[in-house]
Amino acid sequence: MGQFNTLFKQSIDHPEEFWGKAAEDIDWIKKWDRVLDTSNPPCYRWFSGAELNTCYNAVDRHVENGRGEQTAIIYDSPVTNSIRKISYKELQNEVALFAGALKSLGVNKGDTVIIYMPMIPEAAVAMLACARLGAIHSVVFGGFAASELSIRIDHARPKILVTASGAVEGKKTISYKPLVDRAIEQSEHTPEQCIVFQRDVIKADMQAGRDLDWKELVAASEPADCVAVAATDPLYILYTSGTTGMPKGVIRDNGGHAVAIHWSMKNIYDINPGDVFWSASDVGWVVGHSYIIYGPLLKGATTIIYEGKPIGTPDAGAFWRVISEHKVKVLFTAPTAFRAIKKMDPTGSLLQQYDMSSFEALYLAGERLDPDTYHWASELLKVPVIDHWWQTETGWAIVANCRGIEEMEIKAGSPTLPAPGYDVRIVNDGGKELPPGEEGNIVIKLPLPPGTLAALWRNEERFKSSYMKTFPGFYETSDGGYIDKDGYVFVMGRMDDVINIAGHRLSTGAMEEVIATHPDVAECAVIGTDDQLKGQLPLGLFVLKEGVERTPEDIQKDLVKMVREEIGPIACLRETSVVERLPKTRSGKILRGTMRSIANGKEYRMPSTIDDPTSLDEITSTLEVMGYPKK
Repeated sequence: MGQFNTLFKQSIDHPEEFWGKAAEDIDWIKKWDRVLDTSNPPCYRWFSGAELNTCYNAVDRHVENGRGEQTAIIYDSPVTNSIRKISYKELQNEVALFAGALKSLGVNKGDTVIIYMPMIPEAAVAMLACARLGAIHSVVFGGFAASELSIRIDHARPKILVTASGAVEGKKTISYKPLVDRAIEQSEHTPEQCIVFQRDVIKADMQAGRDLDWKELVAASEPADCVAVAATDPLYILYTSGTTGMPKGVIRDNGGHAVAIHWSMKNIYDINPGDVFWSASDVGWVVGHSYIIYGPLLKGATTIIYEGKPIGTPDAGAFWRVISEHKVKVLFTAPTAFRAIKKMDPTGSLLQQYDMSSFEALYLAGERLDPDTYHWASELLKVPVIDHWWQTETGWAIVANCRGIEEMEIKAGSPTLPAPGYDVRIVNDGGKELPPGEEGNIVIKLPLPPGTLAALWRNEERFKSSYMKTFPGFYETSDGGYIDKDGYVFVMGRMDDVINIAGHRLSTGAMEEVIATHPDVAECAVIGTDDQLKGQLPLGLFVLKEGVERTPEDIQKDLVKMVREEIGPIACLRETSVVERLPKTRSGKILRGTMRSIANGKEYRMPSTIDDPTSLDEITSTLEVMGYPKK
């Protein structure tokens, strides 16, 4: 680990030198006065005094450097049965024209624009056009309910709202325009105009005087040039889905973001200019911002915008088809996508139909990668399967196996070592650092590296109280875990997923690890339920693989026995139930907190990010049959 250790030590001991060198790979209009401004802790700023344009770095400079004919974006849409390839030169033209359209409507540097779009190239064009003008985009996941969009309209106060007529989800179409109209009706703030991209598959009704047709507007517009912005100016606002009240608007700045995200493409993912990188996520999530749009394009790679699912579009071989057809080098997706594939095609037989010779590595993030899914994917794909851990707030990986620097030995259940720039520690509730192997709160010593959240939009106090107050001098991740004697980080889940059984703190993630190894289990969740005698007890819910013939009762007995043997009788896992599916967010996270509220008879708010609300109804019915909440 010589090369990695040297770089990591430099990033912690001499961050200004380390990130100053990384910043040489970005084109600057004006160089910085200081790499790291420490004058206002805990609000540290990177590259203060510098000026640049993120869109120029992601698009124009590649055209100027002779890469104009290279494919920038591959749009692959099995739901509309279409594939489109867009070169860097074509992307430059489209972005400059749409930026001109926004400019003609009065959008200037510092204005906000909400983008509410499906997975189509125009979503990327809209984001980059905002960056071109120095406007701040806030992408809201397409398909969010009107009430959720309304909350974000009132908080971001956009001058313009950009949307499309609708989306295709599997075999059904979802009309976006009625959602947008309702959201604006419910909002106190009203965007001056709505730009609507009319899709062939679904048409939107336009409101005279407010709504403008994307194609007509662009046809009447002149291309706009890139505008110089300060490195510390916001590039975008991304709302994290808070479980209660107002979501937090994470602000990403232009300079630190460009430096860190560009650096990560080679050093974490081993991606070079011209390589094909596919992040199977959505532009509405942080992964979509960092690794569908900005990361690959800043690097000069080819990125894939995929409008489809891991299964059902048309089958569980969908991912293999995309990798084979477009010569994908690296895929980044969520563990839940692979659990869905494993459930539908347990032996991975569909893989045999495709040429996977271009494929070098699979990266998984978004929730904990259970060892069973890791082993299944590793054995099937015969390439490194790399878990890495990060958050909406950090924008890129906190802990990762940095293949582009030096590939590390993989330990199942661990995303490997902290990435350069992240000084990760484990502390108890009192802030005392814990020894190797002991579980506690995962924190990061300040300052955080560039590319991480600069602040919260219109709420500096919440920024400090949410992340910096509990453990002074550290960023609170709200995740729990431990670091082993080799420095490997094990993230066991959110701190509220730790349960206290008769005074013993136990991780539900550790129990899930055990259950997931059962040969008949596709995926599972363990939640803590209230108990008068023990304080809390674990409840296991699991989904079976396709074609399982054993009875659920037999499998339940197995699971209780396995947890008892692996973790010990103290775990007290006695109750389990088979369910058809687990409720999830659209990005694939299992809604453990919401299920815990239902089981304990506590009020909960329907998460705005939920993939299918009926899945919670099913869980509620299952829990009622089991006698939850306990009287």
